[in-house]
Amino acid sequence: MLIRAFVPAHITAFFVPVFHEDPLKAGSLGAGINLDKGTNVFVSIETGTLERHIHVAFNGEPVKKDDAIISYSVAERLVPHDFVGEVEVWQYFDFPNGHGFGNSAGGALGTALALSYSFGGTWLTAAKLAHEMEVTHKGGLGDVVGQLAGGIEVRIKAGGPGIGVTDNLFFENYKVLAIPLGPLRTKDVLDGEVIEKIKGEGKKALDALLNDPRPERMMFLARDFAEKTGLLDGELLEIARELDRVLKLPSSMIMLGKGLFALVREEEIEKVRGLISDMGINYTLADIYTERPKVGRWIG
Repeated sequence: MLIRAFVPAHITAFFVPVFHEDPLKAGSLGAGINLDKGTNVFVSIETGTLERHIHVAFNGEPVKKDDAIISYSVAERLVPHDFVGEVEVWQYFDFPNGHGFGNSAGGALGTALALSYSFGGTWLTAAKLAHEMEVTHKGGLGDVVGQLAGGIEVRIKAGGPGIGVTDNLFFENYKVLAIPLGPLRTKDVLDGEVIEKIKGEGKKALDALLNDPRPERMMFLARDFAEKTGLLDGELLEIARELDRVLKLPSSMIMLGKGLFALVREEEIEKVRGLISDMGINYTLADIYTERPKVGRWIG
């Protein structure tokens, strides 16, 4: 049996980390965007072996447990202990790992959904487990609930699925420009001195967005947040300022990754492509994904 799950890539625009000893009460406030590219998880289940085995692979390459601790932890909880057979979890990412696209959460949630579909469970219990493992192993705080919400989401109450509360912004005619330039470990930022600045500026941005809930306002607030926290600087800031010359709305930093994102209208695409081509950097133009993740039997 082969099960496929798709979880959208998720870009955080700004955030307020909320820590708690109970992982399901930990999370983040803030806003983010879901893309029509992301993480595809394929789960293969075969019986007939003498022992219970679980294997995880990233983009076709097997990975050790220490290098995929979140997904392995999800699988260990969902594959029954009395199951005898081979469970293979194949995760394919449209964006590079560690660049702020929610790959860790996508892998965890996709694995949880596919295994729950196979062995029994519900959407909520699967999502809770994915969030719990993300928080416990410091993969992230708010991507799972953001990915479940779809569209341009606003996290207005922190916590995991069933506890946290999300809302959505209305939007039209936007594509998302994503420029991944390098990795940035979430753990390093959340453990760093900048965390208090992030909390203060993130709360200001959230309050301002809730008073004027438009995607255009979100982009201005995201850029302000990125600069005032000091996270957006150096090369990234220089590229952002170049993009400002051809875009109506400001670009901002992907939270948390060394990269930029922007909302782009159809009439701006050619100018953006020309500018980025001249700079010689890689980019992706994606649509905003408005549905919840998908899971089901894979045929084809």
